Amino acid sequence: MMATTHVFAALALLAPVAYAVPGFATPLAAGAVLGGLAPDFDLPLEHRRTFHFPLLGLAVAVPTAALAIVAPSTTIVALAAFAVAAWLHAASDAIGGGPEMDPWNGRTERAVYDHVRGRWIRPRRWVRYDGAPEDAALAIGLAVPALAVYDGWVTAVLLIGIVVSLAYALVRRRLVDWTADWNWLE
Repeated sequence: MMATTHVFAALALLAPVAYAVPGFATPLAAGAVLGGLAPDFDLPLEHRRTFHFPLLGLAVAVPTAALAIVAPSTTIVALAAFAVAAWLHAASDAIGGGPEMDPWNGRTERAVYDHVRGRWIRPRRWVRYDGAPEDAALAIGLAVPALAVYDGWVTAVLLIGIVVSLAYALVRRRLVDWTADWNWLE
């Protein structure tokens, strides 16, 4: 799935908390945005293995979220939102295609690495590939609850993210051809 879809999913998941406790809306949103993006910093490394923790991430997200409930502070709430968003990103990559540049060809059965079991989780392909039409629709659908709850800079991030998502979805399949001659990818 697109990075924007992961960010929107985290913001949507945390929207009820931000609505119930508006004083924590900003740290929740900051943690959700950063945590939703963080696993993909492994793109130049071994993508979906280096910073993706679909099971181990839950072992961090649950106690961090519990700590935020028991002893809420701006920092702890932001860290909890980050941990939950990063875990959600890693876990949800299994519902998409593989990490290759052209996952619509279905050449791999590797979606995201499970560090606990020491093996790759197979792609479910419910979202066929990042930037697929269903990915763009999912991103927009997930942005709606966040748009209803958050305001200020979060609204700007959401609106820019929607535009980026739609533009990326329009050109995604062509990117492989456009970048085929780029030597920097090697």
